Amino acid sequence: MRLISWNVNGIRAVSKKGFLEWFEADAPDVLCLQETKAHPEQLVEALTHPQGYEAHFASAEKKGYSGVVTYSRQKPRAVTPGLGIDLFDSEGRTMVTDFGDFVLFNVYFPNGKARAERLNYKMAFYDSFLKIVTEVKAQGRGVVICGDVNTAHKPIDLTHPKQNEKSSGFLPKERAWIDALIAAGFHDTLRLFTDAPEQYSWWDLRTRARARNVGWRIDYFFISDNLRDRITAARIRPDIMGSDHCPIEIELDF
Repeated sequence: MRLISWNVNGIRAVSKKGFLEWFEADAPDVLCLQETKAHPEQLVEALTHPQGYEAHFASAEKKGYSGVVTYSRQKPRAVTPGLGIDLFDSEGRTMVTDFGDFVLFNVYFPNGKARAERLNYKMAFYDSFLKIVTEVKAQGRGVVICGDVNTAHKPIDLTHPKQNEKSSGFLPKERAWIDALIAAGFHDTLRLFTDAPEQYSWWDLRTRARARNVGWRIDYFFISDNLRDRITAARIRPDIMGSDHCPIEIELDF
C-alpha cells in the first residue's frame, strides 16, 4: 500500500497547476492533503469525487483557511473528522480514517510563527494529539500519522539551523515534542531509510529558495512501532511541483 501526504497550499490553486493529472497518473492508494483552504461545496466534482477514490474532508469554520482531505481507494471502516476537541476541530486540521490494519491521522499541525498566542495554541494541539495517538496505540492498533508538522526535528532537517534556533518551527520545545512522539513508540519513517542531509519538503516562495534547495523538512510520516516490520520504503518527492511543499511518501506491506 502506497501512501502520499502533501501540503498543497490551496487545493483550488494546485488544481490549476496539473494536480488532477498528477493524481491520476501517480495513483497512490491513499493521498492525504493539508492546507486545502476550501470547503467541499466550493470544489469541482473531480476534486470531491475523483474516480476510484473515497474522499473525506475536514474543513475550517473560517472559509479559505486550513483544511485537510484524505482520498483512499479502500473504503475506511470508520471516518472521524477532528480530534473531538472543539478548540482544534473548528480549524479543520485533522481527518482520522480507520483502515482496519491501521488508523491513519492526516493532520495539518498549527503554525506558531505569527504570535505568542499561536505558538501556545500549537503546543496545546501537540500535547492533545500526542495523548490521543498514544491511547490508540495502547489499544494495540497500528497508527500512521502524516502531514505538515510545522517543525523541523533536528539540525539536519533545515538548511540554517543556527539562525533559526529562536524561530517557531525549530524551537527547543517544538523539537522536544517530536522527541516525545518518538519516545512514545513512533518512528520517523524517512530516517528509517536514510540519514542523508538536504532532505527538505518546504521552501520559502518569496526568496525562491527551492531553486537553491534552501529548505526545511517539516512534513512527516510517523508509524507506530507495531508497524515497523510493515514499512518497505519512505521518500520525499521534490520533483512534484505546484506548492511551496512537496509530497512525501511511504509504502506499507498490506
